Amino acid sequence: MSTAATHPRTHTIVFDFDGTVALGDGPIIAYARAVASSLTPAAADEFLSDVSTALLREPGHPLAEASDGYELVRLASESLPVAPDAHNAAYLASRELLATDAAPVTAPAGLAEFLRTAREHATIVLATNAPDIRIAETLDSLGLADYFDHIYTSVGKPAGLEAVLDEWMPAGPLLSIGDIWANDLEPAHRRGATTAFLSDTPHPHADFTAATLGELYEALNSWIHGTHRETQAAPPTTA
Repeated sequence: MSTAATHPRTHTIVFDFDGTVALGDGPIIAYARAVASSLTPAAADEFLSDVSTALLREPGHPLAEASDGYELVRLASESLPVAPDAHNAAYLASRELLATDAAPVTAPAGLAEFLRTAREHATIVLATNAPDIRIAETLDSLGLADYFDHIYTSVGKPAGLEAVLDEWMPAGPLLSIGDIWANDLEPAHRRGATTAFLSDTPHPHADFTAATLGELYEALNSWIHGTHRETQAAPPTTA
């Protein structure tokens, strides 16, 4: 990475990717279109309309409780004549379009500036369940390519996050940021790390919660500089 730290980096921040660093429903729509490609035109139009409505995430909608947009698309297509392996193929096809006009994404406002200053004191890690398809190109298009020290793809969260925590928790305080509690944050919380939950609905165990990442920059800077109450436990020892 091109940005060098000017102070010893004693902290680690682990970011999720989709829904945290890369925002927007563009990739979800691309996934839905790929799923719909095997349907009749009329069925495809109805399915895509249903997905677009569900993505508004209105309370009470049958799909409002889907954990993310990808699960929403899968659930919306359950009653359709879609081949068993079609969802995985559609997902991979949609990732090939990531950060193009067919699957646009945006970065949280102010994230590049936050990362630029945070990297003086913290190692910045990206950990995603997504495969290594256009991740680098997406970060470049978002103006974030210089700010991540380590990128882990196909992590297999939640269980796969344990290996990332094993690597970085011994180095010092760790904070995990994401929009899905069970995948991005629960393993870190269980091991005593700090958590930042991106959600409209607070979680009882999250240290920080906000609807947008930008609302958390002040709190995250306080954590980096040690002015936030530190609660992280020591990494577990093995016999």
